[in-house]
Amino acid sequence: MSIDEPQRDDLRPYGRRTFLAIVAGGLTSLWWGKPLWDRLSPALRTAADVLPAQVRNLVPSGWRIYTVAATMPVFNRRRWRLKIDGLVEQPLTLSYDQLLALPRSEQVSDFHCVTGWSVKDVHWAGVRFADLLRAARPLAGAKALTFVSAERPYVDSLTLEEAYLRDAMLAYEMDGKPLSRPHGAPTRVVIPEMYGYKNVKWVERIVVTDRPVDGYWELRGYDRDAWLGHSNGYGA
Repeated sequence: MSIDEPQRDDLRPYGRRTFLAIVAGGLTSLWWGKPLWDRLSPALRTAADVLPAQVRNLVPSGWRIYTVAATMPVFNRRRWRLKIDGLVEQPLTLSYDQLLALPRSEQVSDFHCVTGWSVKDVHWAGVRFADLLRAARPLAGAKALTFVSAERPYVDSLTLEEAYLRDAMLAYEMDGKPLSRPHGAPTRVVIPEMYGYKNVKWVERIVVTDRPVDGYWELRGYDRDAWLGHSNGYGA
């Protein structure tokens, strides 16, 4: 997905350069943390709120959309596969239709970004991790899950205890519709008790491991456990 540059400078006082910077980084939904957001200029932060309608309409109201890669992954339903491997008795490769055939769960929960904004009452549908892993049968030494995103080089992890929380899931629908490309189609992690950077999008592989690993933002100074109100971002 791309947005053509406007043909006139009608976005001032922020200007064409600021607009392009926002659009280039603003059409996927990895949530930048507060230290990085705070380093942006006030003009750039404010300009994010005055994008033209054709850009704002690409994402639902309330969401702020960012990415760590230059482009978003593209989902092809026929070719997409989810791999589950690592410390399991039976490695799995699931098609999208096979994923949809697993026990379905739904919930309504709030989404919180570490930079301080939230989206209330998001309706998610997907598969609980216990149901997702049942056929793979994690081994006795399994302690954590590493989620590998199709958005390179994004990874993150949860302990099994965290992944088995009652409202944690691998989601494939949001607000009654299949996940859109900006929101991680076809699958993303949802764990409402943690800030958004733990909610990995475009998940294409789950590795069962003996310990959690530091993910993309943890390697840049964020807490591995991103509990709301207790990690080193906004509100800590």
